[in-house]
Amino acid sequence: MSGLRSGQVARAAGVNQQTLRYYERRGLLAPPHRTPGGHRLYPPETVTVLRVIKAAQRLGFSLGEVADLLEAGHRRHRSDAGLRHRAEVKLAEVETRIADLSVIADTLRSVLDAGCADLIDCAGQPHCPVPFADLADTAPVAG
Repeated sequence: MSGLRSGQVARAAGVNQQTLRYYERRGLLAPPHRTPGGHRLYPPETVTVLRVIKAAQRLGFSLGEVADLLEAGHRRHRSDAGLRHRAEVKLAEVETRIADLSVIADTLRSVLDAGCADLIDCAGQPHCPVPFADLADTAPVAG
């Protein structure tokens, strides 16, 4: 029986053995063969699968999405589940997050430029750049 042991696979793929077992439990990796002594033996392509999983995670895909992508790669007949479609959807999500983060960064720069030292005090000032300051005009006053 040939193959790579858990430690060898984990080192080659740059993950730890707990990650390897977790991915097995999640169904991202096929169950490995076992030696008579119970040691796991993985085929060499497991290293590639692990590298693909980690790369997909760095691109923002969740493990559930990665599992779907791996499954779609095995089926190859549903275009809506393939990498191209998923990458388009993920890119749209990332671009939305970038736009949101840009607004946050601009607002934080304005907070720094305005010299705001305290959110409550700043909220009462006409120069307050924090978006909730606009809500002060419309919020009901308890009385």
